[in-house]
Amino acid sequence: MQTLKFLTPAQVRHVADAYGTPVYVYSEEKLRSSAEQALAFPHAFGLTVRYAMKANPNAAILKLFDRMGIHFDASSAYEVQRLLMQGIAAEHIQLTAQELAKDLDELVRRGVIFNASSLHQLETFGKLFPGQDVSVRINPGIGSGHSNRTNVGGPSSSFGIWVDYLDEVKSLAKKYGLTVTKLHSHIGSGSDPAVWKKVAAMNLDAVRAFPDVTVLNMGGGFKIARMAGETSTDLRVIGNSVKPLFEQFYTETGRKIALEIEPGTWLAAANGALITRVDDKVDTGKDGYTFVKTDTGMSEILRPTLYGVQHVINTVAHEGELPKEQEAVVVVGHSCESGDILTPTPGDAEGVDRISLPRLNIGDYLVIEDCGAYCASMCAVNYNSFPQAAEVLIRENGETTLIRKRQTMEQMIMNELRC
Repeated sequence: MQTLKFLTPAQVRHVADAYGTPVYVYSEEKLRSSAEQALAFPHAFGLTVRYAMKANPNAAILKLFDRMGIHFDASSAYEVQRLLMQGIAAEHIQLTAQELAKDLDELVRRGVIFNASSLHQLETFGKLFPGQDVSVRINPGIGSGHSNRTNVGGPSSSFGIWVDYLDEVKSLAKKYGLTVTKLHSHIGSGSDPAVWKKVAAMNLDAVRAFPDVTVLNMGGGFKIARMAGETSTDLRVIGNSVKPLFEQFYTETGRKIALEIEPGTWLAAANGALITRVDDKVDTGKDGYTFVKTDTGMSEILRPTLYGVQHVINTVAHEGELPKEQEAVVVVGHSCESGDILTPTPGDAEGVDRISLPRLNIGDYLVIEDCGAYCASMCAVNYNSFPQAAEVLIRENGETTLIRKRQTMEQMIMNELRC
């Protein structure tokens, strides 16, 4: 039987009583520990850890990582502005976006690092900033991930400049007098050291074509094991698999290439949970299913609906202890949407899977684990007009701090105009 990953039953009850449900809860101690491990990633000639802030952009988390010396990767100009509003230094922010920022000129002039992700983006930058240094994102032609939707390398991915077009990159750089000082690639959310080693070798081959490159950004997407049978990325193994390649490159070329990594999921996912309350129980007869209905769903956690992934779901009694008797149930969300299923068939967002839980009563709590990343930041906000959930940080001394209030109805409709 699964046990709570970092909360205690008393903390679950306290947080639910104090802040209501559904509610996200994060562990300051675990966030700090993950950051320390990332900062210890093996490297040969220098390391920068960039937090992919799309994983969880709450100000409390951003500031914690900033104090620890972690830099940031932003996936939109809006994320850049959010970082700047929290006092993050512009030179610690890298913009890697699918959409060309309309205020790119202003952001770069403020010191934000621009990472060109297409030939069009590179040419636009060249027109705005001829003679400047630039970072370029390439698609290395290979990727990794638990599904096609989390694989951001290879021919089915639109991310980055296809590896065969490096001559076009050099041509544009020459045309506008640009100096390519950083190459960036991202293969997805895999954890296979062999794939990392292969991609690192391919990227270093690309670095040979750009004599001014001093930094290679290998992206992130390091996997964490949410379910039994899954394997978390061991950063030491990954780092030690590619470090010799950087050393060999130096021996062959005399160039010391620094490394950047961008863990988002790995830094935050396992360090958060979503507490929800059992709202109802229904069944569809002896040959059907027993459904546990909750007061959360795709409005707070979209990953099961989007990817068909499962999260460990633990249980806490509203009072006393839960019975030892187990029952097979399907856990569903509160949205009026057939796809709002929290226990999909693994890898199949349209499938329905039963899980074994203690026999629950209405009012008991479910704790959905590993919700620190791509949950609060990636959900069907305000679908069915459900308000955004509150977020709570458990401090290292055990105290709880509200780090985002629950949205009010007035806030939900404040930008609507009367006709």
